[in-house]
Amino acid sequence: MRAAFIHGIRDVRIGELPEPTCPADEVLLDVAAVGICGSDLHYYLEGAIGAASIRQPFVPGHEFSCRVAEDRPDLNLKKGQLVAVDPARPCGHCEWCHASYPNLCPNVQFTGAPPFHGALTQRLTAYPYQIFSLPEWFSPEQAVMLETLGIAVHAMDLAKVQLLETVAVLGCGPVGLSILQLVKLAGASRVYAIDPVEHRAKVAAELGATAIADKHTAIADWTKGRGVDLVIEATNSPVGFQQAAEAVRIGGRLVVVGIPEGDRYSLEASLMRRKGLSIKLSRRMGHVYPRSIQLVAEGKVNVDRLVSHRFPLAKTKEAFDLQAEYADAAMKSMIFPNQ
Repeated sequence: MRAAFIHGIRDVRIGELPEPTCPADEVLLDVAAVGICGSDLHYYLEGAIGAASIRQPFVPGHEFSCRVAEDRPDLNLKKGQLVAVDPARPCGHCEWCHASYPNLCPNVQFTGAPPFHGALTQRLTAYPYQIFSLPEWFSPEQAVMLETLGIAVHAMDLAKVQLLETVAVLGCGPVGLSILQLVKLAGASRVYAIDPVEHRAKVAAELGATAIADKHTAIADWTKGRGVDLVIEATNSPVGFQQAAEAVRIGGRLVVVGIPEGDRYSLEASLMRRKGLSIKLSRRMGHVYPRSIQLVAEGKVNVDRLVSHRFPLAKTKEAFDLQAEYADAAMKSMIFPNQ
């Protein structure tokens, strides 16, 4: 079957991947749609995220939706049914899994993170616990965006937004814009959005940001030098952490969600220490799909606005280049492997 492989930095090629075998305890799925995530771009532009590096041709893709390939009455799944799929397979046995932190499992098999091939292919298998049924009217794109939204839901669990707090979201990609909507839903009084890419900041304004700017220094002006109560950082910048610390008030809170280019942050330690900041770093997500599905089903979060481009599998290289260059007002590009 066809698949898109990353061979090296900026080197994506369409090739052949063996058809998956489907053990009795798994479900055979046809891939419906795959979203290009910021972490996919790290593999494409840098060849690695920390120790997770591409050592041989690798199929990316961890944001995806599927259709059930064959009837599974034992699981109440029908052939052709659209489902969402959690890409994580935590071990279920380690200290962190037992403590209800499966997102921190050091033994996780994560679809689309080296060495585990991802969903930019035509078929794959998943365990029943990874599969989530959806309302019949969900589109393949909406089902894909549940993973993006799940990252935002987990970040909100860490942030614990308080009623009428002031909040800044640094980075207005799909994750940041999902977080922005959830912060408003949680009752923040003012939500400021910062992104140097003009079209992304404008979408933040459409989705309800109190004010937008291309630099975090605007927050000092908006708050008369005080800073905001909470900053959620969702950029890919090595200085994102530092900028978040500058934007938050004394005694405030930071949640760091973004993955920096080069796997390094530049930080001024004294600033964080003197402000006495409370800092949390977000790692993937836990059991969030049911809430993500409900948020979309009830119209509380608009994920459709975040999808900007659609490509067949053969155009995967073009899709990655578009996202990497922020070209043509790109937000989230979707690839349809079986189109």
